[in-house]
Amino acid sequence: MAIDTPAPSANPSAVTDSSLRSATQNPTPARLSARDKLVLFVLCAAQFMVALDFSVLNVALPVLGADLQMSDAALQWAVTAFALPSGGFLLLSGRLGDLYGRRRLFLSGLALFGAASVLATFAWDAPSFLAARALQGIGAAAIVPTGMALLTTTFREGPQRDRALGLSGTLMSLGFTVGMVLGGILTDTLGWRSTMGLLALFAVLVLPVAPALLKESQSPERPKLDVPGAITVTGGLLALIYALTTAAEHGFGKLDVQLTLAAGVLLLAAFVRIESRTAQPLVSLPMLRRPNVAWGNVGGLITFSMMTTIVFVLTLYLQQTLGLSPFQTGLVFGAQGVAAFVSGTLTPRFVGRYGSRKVLVVGLTGQAVFTAGLLVTGTGTLGVVLATLVASLACVFHMGAIISYGITVTSGVPDEQQGLATGLVTSSQQLGLTVGIPLLGVLATTADDLTSGYHLVVAVDAAIVLASALLIAVGLRRKSLAG
Repeated sequence: MAIDTPAPSANPSAVTDSSLRSATQNPTPARLSARDKLVLFVLCAAQFMVALDFSVLNVALPVLGADLQMSDAALQWAVTAFALPSGGFLLLSGRLGDLYGRRRLFLSGLALFGAASVLATFAWDAPSFLAARALQGIGAAAIVPTGMALLTTTFREGPQRDRALGLSGTLMSLGFTVGMVLGGILTDTLGWRSTMGLLALFAVLVLPVAPALLKESQSPERPKLDVPGAITVTGGLLALIYALTTAAEHGFGKLDVQLTLAAGVLLLAAFVRIESRTAQPLVSLPMLRRPNVAWGNVGGLITFSMMTTIVFVLTLYLQQTLGLSPFQTGLVFGAQGVAAFVSGTLTPRFVGRYGSRKVLVVGLTGQAVFTAGLLVTGTGTLGVVLATLVASLACVFHMGAIISYGITVTSGVPDEQQGLATGLVTSSQQLGLTVGIPLLGVLATTADDLTSGYHLVVAVDAAIVLASALLIAVGLRRKSLAG
């Protein structure tokens, strides 16, 4: 079941799962050394910390708003202030890590994130809290792509990397669901500030040991930074994320949403044009032409955006229709976290046996099927039990899609370009976390009643995931034939 890097072919981008599985003459041992395990622990703990930040504050927002005297309209910025820089600066951070050292940028981001979490814990008013959240987002933008690049360059392509990516993906998904449970418990017992204090504690535990374990990793070449590309892609992502997160609260009819959405699209179009004419681009367009990179990232974008939407509407449905408390709702998502953890430990084995591309397609298909199953779970106690079971099964396949898309995108990419590849992986992830709710969640909140809106969102969500699975299967099949 060992997987190794295949010899170069006539088409360098045509690296297929079958060729990976057949390259067993010089297998890479799947067993990790003690040092490898410590390195993996440090990198995964940092990724888990960032994932936790996406959800741990959600249930605390009403209490936070009352304490810091923030209106309901302003309260969305507690989330947006983090999401804007964390998503907007991802590609730039990944490239800076390639050029100037991934370890250096990772540690800097970790230190900034920790300091910002302390500031958020002791924030004295709304502006200081929002400033701290923005700094957390900048730190997260440095941690995520460089941490992923350090992981993929530390562990060779094959069983070791599959296992490492599997654990990393599992913990990131688990961090999102665990954050919802912990957020409710901490807010009820210690207050909303304890949610930010938890993040600071993670940083304090990881930062002292990371320098001794992580080795510097960067491109052997030192090309100039593509400044025009950096400005347009960062500005475009910032504008796009702002527009979508604002639309989630106020709809697409607001003028500032329409203007920033148009600006985001224009800036990203300008970015593509700049990259096609730049000698040393921020993003290599030939890399984006690799079917495994392109279709793998589409899979990541779909699985994250559609599952995030289901979490949003299911939260409303469980509390406002089925009458569950926030804590009971957290337990439902806690069950999803357990399912995600089990799936994360098993998925690398399936990837080794069947290949990441097949697992990605099966994962998306299973996510679509069990998402559609939420349409027939019913109400009452039995409905809650069935919804928990079906949502957990959907999460099993969702986790399979998460792990396999990361492996698909980074397979066959040279070490010196891993920062670019993982930057794309994390960008599709962060964009997916952002776009799903405003695009589909508005159907739930604007329908005649929540139940009909819930059913509409679930049906559309499942249809999008299933259609995407079919398209990706065709796209990756053509790649396999080309290889």
